Amino acid sequence: MADLNERDAKLVQYLGEAHGKEKELETSLQAHIQMTTKPPYKKRLQQHLRETKSHSKALERRIKQLGGTPPKVGTVISKGMAAAKGPLHMARGTGEQEMMLKNAKTEYFSEHEEIATYQAIEVFAEKVGDSETAKLAKGIRREEERMAKFLEGQIKSLTGAVVTEEVPSDQRRKSSSGRRRSAASSRSASKSTRAKASTRAKSTTSRAKKTASRAKTRAKSSASRASSGSASRSKSRRKS
Repeated sequence: MADLNERDAKLVQYLGEAHGKEKELETSLQAHIQMTTKPPYKKRLQQHLRETKSHSKALERRIKQLGGTPPKVGTVISKGMAAAKGPLHMARGTGEQEMMLKNAKTEYFSEHEEIATYQAIEVFAEKVGDSETAKLAKGIRREEERMAKFLEGQIKSLTGAVVTEEVPSDQRRKSSSGRRRSAASSRSASKSTRAKASTRAKSTTSRAKKTASRAKTRAKSSASRASSGSASRSKSRRKS
């Protein structure tokens, strides 16, 4: 390895650490794929394994471009540690769903560790004027963020599956869909009640208007008869 200045030596160090983590995850993902029975989850793990291998190769190229040598000893140790964890992960949990849930939580933790690693590399590279390394770190970080988002959804889904698999139905809360239906039914009943009340109010108002109109008509009629009677009596007195 050629003599590196302080900037490139630090970049090579950080890229080497990221490379070791990617190699560790390759082994871990391969083990988890074998344990996963949920098709969409398994498919996404297989896709991310391909991404992880691509990340490792891209990091190796960049380390060489900077004048460094991709680490080998650290990589072997990382892969060995990940391989040793495989049998332990097989024995996780009290059932199949919980085993996958625990694996998903481990993967989620690893993704966020990688996100932090690439965030640091990206910022460091930008501050020392290495746009190529910054671009590489940013691209990998975004793929790790997408995987973390996927795993977040899987953790929720698998937790629900554990509840279904291991908790009797009489010990569970009603599903959100059931609560939504109940709420919708309540709103519908409330609307119906308000509509009936509005109809009754309109009917009452209409009857009141009709009653007032009839009273007004009778009052006019009485006034007219009273006026006619008064006029007749006045005429009779003048004749007399």
